[in-house]
Amino acid sequence: METFNSERDLLEAQHSLLLDAAAVMRRRYVRGVGGDDSMSPTAAEGLASVFEGVARAEPALHQIDRDEAIALAHRLVDDDHPELSRMWPA
Repeated sequence: METFNSERDLLEAQHSLLLDAAAVMRRRYVRGVGGDDSMSPTAAEGLASVFEGVARAEPALHQIDRDEAIALAHRLVDDDHPELSRMWPA
């Protein structure tokens, strides 16, 4: 029987979610797929880069609230009013 390390599994799931959110940002806002122009491509690319940096635990992004980034990633992937997050670019 295989034993799972729940902490490791959680971190892997969060890592994947953050990378998925970065991909969604680029598809939806940077490349304009679906015609969403509610955010500038520059701001969208910036947020996508933040998601990737948080996923990789980059030291330069230690001030970013990881839990808030994960919550925003969930909202973004689910298309559930991500603009309500305090991390959403104005």
